[in-house]
Order: sequence, then structure tokens, then C-alpha cells
Amino acid sequence: MKQYNLGIEATLEVLGGKWKALIVCLLMSGTKRTGALQRLIPGISQKVLIQQLRELEKDGIVGRQVYNEMPPKVEYYVTEYGITANKIIDVMCSWGKENIKMRQQQGEDVILMESKL
Repeated sequence: MKQYNLGIEATLEVLGGKWKALIVCLLMSGTKRTGALQRLIPGISQKVLIQQLRELEKDGIVGRQVYNEMPPKVEYYVTEYGITANKIIDVMCSWGKENIKMRQQQGEDVILMESKL
């Protein structure tokens, strides 16, 4: 039997780590193929991306649609259950933006790339 001391432990088990919340955030805007996700996440290897997607799929956050064609086409999307994590992802994005503003005001050389898009 798995036991948690705090609810946040269960949340971090599913959405924690360097890439998972970012992947879910990107998929919230719509279905994407593996290559598109990899281009949107500089620094992630294809192996790690696929591993993270499989873990999110196992946890019911992300779904995968495989098309029977050559070359194989696979698309990923946020499931109905995964959409329930949207509040968490939004709060993390907002907090991160405020954190970057504060650090910039303190003179740190940091930039938010999405503001350049």
C-alpha cells in the first residue's frame, strides 16, 4: 500500500520533475506530436520526452492517439482527468512569472522567453 504524508507528495509524484508540468502546460493548448513537443522544449532529449509522456499517460493525465500509417503518426493530448490539473499548472505559471519579475527587479539577468513570442 502506498502512503503519503501530505497531498502534495501525490501531486509531485505525477507532475513533479523538470519536464512533466511543462509538457502538460504545452498540451493544454491542444494536441501535439512528439516532434512538435521536442521543438517547444529546448534541452529535452527524445528519449526523456517519450519517457515523461509515457509516465503521464500511465497516470491518466495525457492520452495518446496512434494512427495506422507509415511513417507512424502519434499525437498526445490532455485527458479529461488531466484537465483537472489545469488550475495547478496555471498557478505554477503565474508564480513563475512573478518570481522572474522579482528577480529582474533585484538585478538578476533573467528573461522569460514566452514574453518574446
